Amino acid sequence: MPGKTILEIPAPLQEHMLAELRQARYGHLLALHILLLCAMRRTPSEIAAFLFCSRSSVYRTVAAYGRGHFDLPTVTDSMASNRAYIPSLQRSLLAILKLAPSALGWCRTRWSCTCLAMELKARRGVKVSPEKIRRWLHDLGYVWKRARPTALDSDPERISKLARIRYIIEHSRPSDVLLFMDELDLHLLPKIGYEWMLKGTQAEIMTPGQNEKRYLAGALDYLSGKIIHIVGERKNRFLVIDLLRAVEKKYATASKIYVVADNYRIHKAKAVMEWLAQHPRIEIVWLPTYCPRANPIERAYGAVHDKCTRNHKRTRIADLVNDVKWHLRSNGPWRYKLSSIYYTPEIDAEVAELRATQKLKAA
Repeated sequence: MPGKTILEIPAPLQEHMLAELRQARYGHLLALHILLLCAMRRTPSEIAAFLFCSRSSVYRTVAAYGRGHFDLPTVTDSMASNRAYIPSLQRSLLAILKLAPSALGWCRTRWSCTCLAMELKARRGVKVSPEKIRRWLHDLGYVWKRARPTALDSDPERISKLARIRYIIEHSRPSDVLLFMDELDLHLLPKIGYEWMLKGTQAEIMTPGQNEKRYLAGALDYLSGKIIHIVGERKNRFLVIDLLRAVEKKYATASKIYVVADNYRIHKAKAVMEWLAQHPRIEIVWLPTYCPRANPIERAYGAVHDKCTRNHKRTRIADLVNDVKWHLRSNGPWRYKLSSIYYTPEIDAEVAELRATQKLKAA
């Protein structure tokens, strides 16, 4: 009986079902349904009601068929409309993403959804819209975001340097202190970053007439997570010496102070080396060349940019410096764990060798 097949479906659910139907129904499928129903002598009104489309779609499809502009779908088109074929297309998409656009003849450095759709059509003969490519990329775990610059980590002494830092952390005496040192440039010209804005608008950040700079030198205590810092007008050897003096004063009772630093020239300046010779309680431990991931204070400096310098509206450099100092006093501590590069099998072996050497010396 017809009454048994009549359903009361809520309007929102019907709209959702229609959206799913229209998303899954390709142009050729709808056109085929229209043409077959026309061949069965159905009227445009009946066809539009049956297929949940407009009467203009019916007239447009019939007119295209009459002009000979409507081609029956090819095998690949039929396969494209089959969801079982989508994983194969996605695997092809992943294979394209692994190659640079220039390797496939594109005069580009990055893939766009439009270019990926065109390359996929050239390879597989299947037409997929750029919007469908974007949804596939999200389903496959891809997101559109900024890349980050990296340096060539090729120091020949990389393993031994990282192993020594890790050995000091794991085997230092309670009276010893380990600090990670680096400098940070503070510009009155603000760094531009993301923030919440009303759709259709864009916030404006006023730039200063003339940029001013200050330089922050800091040392991160690995155990406590606190940062000792000073600010200077120039980034030179005197800035480093002033920071080392502040460290020496802060840890007056420590038996040994290890300061981990990168290979920047001001850290190895003659005046710095002479000062260290007169203060043997402080020892510089060198990081591998071009290896910022090995220095956890870099992450703390990233927080400084996020909280203080990005999109700031200060017009005086002194106010910006005070904001940074306030951040370092109020936020934190920054108890960052060592990067995973300290815990590779090569580093483990080197640390074990250092441990055995120290035992022999103690014996």
